[in-house]
Amino acid sequence: MPEDLARSDKQARPAYDGPPDYRLVGKHAMMPGTSHDEAERFNFLAQMNRHLASRVMPGVKAAFETRVEPAHVKAQGAFRNRHEVRKALLKDPAFQWWSALRRATMEQRQEAGRWVCLRQAGELNEKARKLTEGDPRLELKEGFAVPRYLTAVDHHLMPGSYHTERAPGDVTGPANYDLGIFATTGGALGRYNDGGGHAVVAWVKRNLPGFAPKRILDLGAGLGHNVLPIAQAFPEAEVVAVDAGAPMLRYGLARAKSLGIENVRFVQADAEDLSRFEDESFDWIQTTMFLHETSKKAMEQIFAETRRLLKPGGIVLHVEQPQYSDTMTYYEQAMRDWDAFYNNEPFWTTMHEIDLDDLMIKAGFGQEKILHDGVAAVVDTGLFPAPDTDEVEDYGRKAAWHVIGAQKKTMKKTGEAA
Repeated sequence: MPEDLARSDKQARPAYDGPPDYRLVGKHAMMPGTSHDEAERFNFLAQMNRHLASRVMPGVKAAFETRVEPAHVKAQGAFRNRHEVRKALLKDPAFQWWSALRRATMEQRQEAGRWVCLRQAGELNEKARKLTEGDPRLELKEGFAVPRYLTAVDHHLMPGSYHTERAPGDVTGPANYDLGIFATTGGALGRYNDGGGHAVVAWVKRNLPGFAPKRILDLGAGLGHNVLPIAQAFPEAEVVAVDAGAPMLRYGLARAKSLGIENVRFVQADAEDLSRFEDESFDWIQTTMFLHETSKKAMEQIFAETRRLLKPGGIVLHVEQPQYSDTMTYYEQAMRDWDAFYNNEPFWTTMHEIDLDDLMIKAGFGQEKILHDGVAAVVDTGLFPAPDTDEVEDYGRKAAWHVIGAQKKTMKKTGEAA
């Protein structure tokens, strides 16, 4: 092609805004190795998810506006809730096409990651043993009863969910999670899948200047990818990462040590019963994309425990996808409900319609101390996409979240709440 035509062709093409290459994902000592073909499989899945969000999903909306909604209005009148929208969408080929492909990418992502981890299971488990054996920062509880809300299904199609151990010392489940979340989010969580943790740190630094927590509690920490940026940002603090899954905690400590982060303790406990910790013993309590994995009953108890454990003046922050509200269309609510029906997230739809302010107040937080805000993943934008400026919405996947939290009242010298 002549040089002038090549230049013109290049100028006519839109700038690339897709996922980065999988090989840019950070490689710590616990990260499973991948062959060329395995890495390309994750690249394909990341690109497919981006294609579904940026090219196919707009077609679903167009189909809703031009076919689904007019037909429903003509036959039955206006939609009254998101459930009516979802049932109507189920009959439309555009939604069927998008939904089937989205489900397929999740299944393929889990199968691809599981295969990579199982073929090197012995090596991964031995690495974790060497890094964690005898380390007092790993506290597993013999005979621990994993809550039913975690055992009832394999969340987001992840074999064994967060807790299953296939062999003594097993870490293949969390290794699979760490390995493949790139494909689900299109690299939107950054080099170490920790953009959510960096986002929370940035929010705290911006909104609470001078805040210097001595003890930080992270609930539902999983493999610790979101709590490590917090530990790095506050190196003088003692950080406690709580989770129900022993494999997650074992992998989490090994992963943290391999990244040189030493101020995190990984503790197996039920977030509904944190009686092992004293009243008012933490300055900051954090959850990141954890509440939707629990239940209404569990959330009530978790909120009560966070209130009990916070020191006066301390903060609690919960990071989740946005709640359904009167300002969110029934169409968007129905699309966001997809994860509940097709991605093994049974509490997802109920959790997002709960009045969280009411739960916080019932737990004892003052209404005037409740806060709402938004955060987006903080990543190296030289290599990874910037979620805060990305106009493509992938309901339930975009690395931009809602924050609800509260600051516990301080006490006046007279003992009166202030």
